[in-house]
Amino acid sequence: MNISPILISMRTASAAIGITFFLGIFAARFVARIRRKAWKMILDGILTLPLVLPPTVAGFFLLYIFGVRGPVGAFFLHFFSVRIAFSWEATVLAAVAVSFPLMYRSARGALEQVDPNIIYAARTLGMSEWSIFWKVSLPTALPGIASGGVLAFARGLGEFGATAMIAGNIAGKTRTLPLAIYSAVAGGDMDTAYGYVLIIVLFSFVVVALMNFFTLQDSYSRNRRGGHEP
Repeated sequence: MNISPILISMRTASAAIGITFFLGIFAARFVARIRRKAWKMILDGILTLPLVLPPTVAGFFLLYIFGVRGPVGAFFLHFFSVRIAFSWEATVLAAVAVSFPLMYRSARGALEQVDPNIIYAARTLGMSEWSIFWKVSLPTALPGIASGGVLAFARGLGEFGATAMIAGNIAGKTRTLPLAIYSAVAGGDMDTAYGYVLIIVLFSFVVVALMNFFTLQDSYSRNRRGGHEP
């Protein structure tokens, strides 16, 4: 079995979650602080849209933007001689695009469930809004945010459609695990496909276990703050 798809997938998912984790948290904080419900609904819909779009459609938009004739892709190619499409960086873009909504939704839900009385108390102590976010809201919401991060990492690892559109299926360069499974099945190499599928299934089981762990931690923390022992 060729391990390059495994290494490429892990490298891609790790880079993607490093970007998605912080983007999702700050996007969640920004949307949660919007007062006008209409603007909040519109922005929330835009940020969540990749979650409901078919991955190939998300990949089409990425290709349109970052392709050699796209506005961003042409800019990088002309000024920096960097071709984004059909490169490893394109696999990261695809993973970020499809996993961001999961991270954003999880972070927003966790932040909005923080007890407002804790925030009001911090304000009465003279803490700035950024200090409250970093020292109060974020630590309190961390279990829910961590659960979203695990889910987003798994989504980036398993991305297929958008990756195929923007990055292609180049062996040793952009061929991730899902693409390797597709290529093995298309080539009649079922033994290799079985091996890759087994790896994906085992990793998915670990993801579910981690999500359950963080969910229990979140529930335990809320019960403690509410004065109830689990």
